[in-house]
Amino acid sequence: MTTSSSERGVSLGMPELPAPAYPDDVRARLETDAREIIARYPDSRSALLPLLHLVQSEEGHVTRTGMRFCADMLDLTTAEVTAVATFYTMYRRGPSGDYQVGVCTNTLCAVMGGDAIFESLQEHLGVGNGETTEDGKVTLEHIECNAACDFAPVVMVNWEFFDNQTPASVKALVDDLRAGRPVTPTRGAPLCTFKETARILAGFPDERDGAVAAGGSAGPASLAGLKLAKGEASAARVVHPRDGGPHDASQDRAVHDPSPTEHLSSHDAPQDTSASDPSHPAGPTAEEGE
Repeated sequence: MTTSSSERGVSLGMPELPAPAYPDDVRARLETDAREIIARYPDSRSALLPLLHLVQSEEGHVTRTGMRFCADMLDLTTAEVTAVATFYTMYRRGPSGDYQVGVCTNTLCAVMGGDAIFESLQEHLGVGNGETTEDGKVTLEHIECNAACDFAPVVMVNWEFFDNQTPASVKALVDDLRAGRPVTPTRGAPLCTFKETARILAGFPDERDGAVAAGGSAGPASLAGLKLAKGEASAARVVHPRDGGPHDASQDRAVHDPSPTEHLSSHDAPQDTSASDPSHPAGPTAEEGE
């Protein structure tokens, strides 16, 4: 008994058929929104990124039909649209969950527990990176820096912040999401579904009561340095970069000229070394092997 090439999953190199169009009612609705987006830009092709968010809000990911729609509206080729849609990770290329749960595994979050959080969620949800739970509620992924290192380890759900997380807290978080229980981000706007988030990212207003007023702003940890610079906080006790002793920032104004024996910090100007100056007291650096 033999199997056909299609049954074996073998491609014969046949060109892919054109993507189907949206149903007439869907297309008419999207065209109205698309024209509003395009009108914001002097060059229509500049509207491609928000248009991709718009079509993503329709089906939860960017489909071939959605890319064809963007190409038609902007007079681009589908290849041009595909090149953009596949470059940015915020555009999903396949069906995904109502809630995108992203665990930061970049350097600081990782060492503060991000790796442990991600591993615990994979086991708890029974999915791998980029996979979705069977109920279609949660898509798990590890992501790069969320620009919230002062709250590490950070988890984001549909781009809203959940700071200072632990394996136990994120398990409770995803359980609540799957059960439909209310979930409140640490800071920023109230949580909504991924489709709703995509429409907001396309540039349409968030019409939920109180959502705009609660919009994402920097947390207290992020603003500590700014408040200090404005004199809104008491002067900090800092470790002096030369001798390691504490100094009052308000009193320590004199420029310190270190002696040749003092350790120089990484903030000092480049110094002549034995490698760069043969007349340096330490003498020239010997070549390897000498």
